[in-house]
Amino acid sequence: MIFQRQINALRFVALTLSVLGTLLVGNEAQSAPAFASTQPAARVEHWQKREATINAYLRDAKDLGAVKLLFVGDSITDFWLFDDNPWVSGQKYGRKVWDESFGKPGSENYAFNIGISGDRIEHVLYRILPKSAGGVGQLDAPQLNPEFIIVMLGINNSWAAEDPVADSIFEGVHVALSTLHARKPKSRIVLQSLLPTNDAGKNKDVVGIVNQRLRKLVTTPEFSRFASYLDLYPAFTDANGVQISHYFTDGLHPNAVGYAVWRDQLVPFLKTLRTSGSAGLKAN
Repeated sequence: MIFQRQINALRFVALTLSVLGTLLVGNEAQSAPAFASTQPAARVEHWQKREATINAYLRDAKDLGAVKLLFVGDSITDFWLFDDNPWVSGQKYGRKVWDESFGKPGSENYAFNIGISGDRIEHVLYRILPKSAGGVGQLDAPQLNPEFIIVMLGINNSWAAEDPVADSIFEGVHVALSTLHARKPKSRIVLQSLLPTNDAGKNKDVVGIVNQRLRKLVTTPEFSRFASYLDLYPAFTDANGVQISHYFTDGLHPNAVGYAVWRDQLVPFLKTLRTSGSAGLKAN
């Protein structure tokens, strides 16, 4: 009889522990964070989402005629629109500066940004090619007639580069300028220099050479009638010509401070062009 009671007691203890274990596991599962890593998801890269967002806006927006500035470029242009760096915690990009200076509808510098991270010059050319010619057609909308097209292109072509790399970048930007003008002949193009990188060799052998050639290109009769050159390089280097590292997140992309420096060069430059009567152009 005593033995049976002991058996029953042991069974009760085992059952109690089993129930408690189930409850603990259940509570742990309920309190565990819902990590994205635990759920199936199709791979969609940033550039794909960004292109879809741009195309949707161009298709649906009712205020394209209010756009005064059209920014064209790669990640350095794209990241005007990020506040927090979505890939590296603690880093800031240019969103606050953008909203203050370029994001106000009805203002003289109200802007639309079609920069896409990772784009090489050829990818931008494809995006601005008309749909009728097999491109994405991002300049097709007739109501999109910005006063200025703000361009920075080419640094991505310095990786996996064609040889000679400086020639490849220069010729690509040359074609991009001609194409942008052909597509939007009433807009003045502001061609901005490439920014310094944290690679002194690249700055000497590629960036500096490309910038010199682009500056000269824009002064030729063919281009000076519709394009102006803004040299940003000195604003991002110290007295020794070295990149000011605290303007950048990673030696290539500006941080929030760097975007403010950029804005402080660009906005007065646009004011000067307007004052001199070099803003909107007559169609050629």
